[in-house]
Amino acid sequence: MPVRNGEREERSKELLARLQDKLGSYLVRSELSLGDAEVEISAESAGEFFRLLKLDSELGFNVFLDVTAVDWMDSRDERFELVYHLMSHPRLDRIRVKISLPESSPKVASVAELWAAANFMEREVYDMYGIDFIGHPDQRRILMYDEFTGYPLRKDYPVQGKQPRIPLRSPEVENTARQMNRESLSSGLVQIGQGRIEQDLSGQQLGGQQLGGQRRAEG
Repeated sequence: MPVRNGEREERSKELLARLQDKLGSYLVRSELSLGDAEVEISAESAGEFFRLLKLDSELGFNVFLDVTAVDWMDSRDERFELVYHLMSHPRLDRIRVKISLPESSPKVASVAELWAAANFMEREVYDMYGIDFIGHPDQRRILMYDEFTGYPLRKDYPVQGKQPRIPLRSPEVENTARQMNRESLSSGLVQIGQGRIEQDLSGQQLGGQQLGGQRRAEG
């Protein structure tokens, strides 16, 4: 059953109170944001916090929705921020969890053993941002190839940087896709419609109106 906005906010407020009561020592901050309960925790406490978030009978966050990252380069003291979204299916509660990580050593405990859905999502964050998920069962690139150097969603990655997998025989000086021309797709096609040429299964060509009349006569 869907949750209406007003009811959603009330549920989120109740959830924040429950979190303060049960896991308050883990919370750096907590607030209502965009109708959802939002909390921030430290990277050091992430493993235990997420374990309790799932296993506590009064919380029961059994659905892992998403994890992504934000690069706050030169805007905050801690450059990276992880953002998790989880849901408690039995209670219809939602929560957003944020973790700040330093540029020098961005790492946090993996939650893939708690939620299988986190496996590929953590790999994507690692691949794009270079954030290390400690204890991940298979941490390797998932979008880029193994020889790729750097992390393409970091703000200091060159916008027009190119990394060919093998040396180009004829190096490009510009994007050659702009020079591609394709013959018109209309050549050789049979158009169907009134007043146009139609082709029946035998290959005989008939006028559109004539063919329509023939079909009505056969019907």
